[in-house]
Amino acid sequence: MSAAGAPRRSRSSFARYRQSLWLLTVRDLRVRYSTSVLGYFWSILDPLVMAGIYWFVFTQVFNRDAGSQPYIVFLLCALLPWMWFNGAVSDTTRAYIREAKLIRSTKIPRTIWVARLVLSKGIEFVASLPVLVIFGIATGATLHWQAVFFIPAIILQTILTMGVGLIVAPLVVFFRDLERATKLTLRFLFYASPIIYGLPDLRRLGLEFIGSFNPLAGIFSLYRAAYFPEELDGYPVLIAALMSLIILAVGILVFTRTERAVLKEI
Repeated sequence: MSAAGAPRRSRSSFARYRQSLWLLTVRDLRVRYSTSVLGYFWSILDPLVMAGIYWFVFTQVFNRDAGSQPYIVFLLCALLPWMWFNGAVSDTTRAYIREAKLIRSTKIPRTIWVARLVLSKGIEFVASLPVLVIFGIATGATLHWQAVFFIPAIILQTILTMGVGLIVAPLVVFFRDLERATKLTLRFLFYASPIIYGLPDLRRLGLEFIGSFNPLAGIFSLYRAAYFPEELDGYPVLIAALMSLIILAVGILVFTRTERAVLKEI
């Protein structure tokens, strides 16, 4: 009786976690856009402005062949998922501090406060994909069968972002300077990741081996393969998969070791 009840309780706990995660994610999205006139369009306006700036600088001002053509599509393939990663990690620096009272007063698994940020930013990313398709059609870019790699790319990015969030969120509670350090690191990571350039550019500079240890490099190559199959490289993708799993494992370890101390601190 008890053996049969264990899987049932496990399924029930997972169902409650999933329901709570969805409710908190929806609440997060509603609050974010409740006072906004443009609403959903803010989620695509930021990457569009950034893509426009980089397109102008690299193709019009310097007149250099960065990445692949059409460059605006090349940029958006990595810039849109970067906005997901950057936004989620930035928000996790305040995940426990901002919701301190609610976290202390509920018995919801505390990982959910990181997961909701990863999910809400992920939803915004998926909602911005029509923009990529529109620019692809407008510029005559060819959509290849490698577009199916969007699915493993999203899975890997979710694992990676969740892992980083589980490391950053509890540590910021003890070391408040880590919030600014995280933002500075993200700024550096933007230029260290193949966003305004591609993996072949690193290969020409002899930096492909070092660059491959950035898990975002392999993940972005999966996204770009939809329009630029030459960007896909199995080695960086394998490294990205391994590092994402390792970072998630480290994140879970950090979270479990600090959970009680975090509850006392907040």
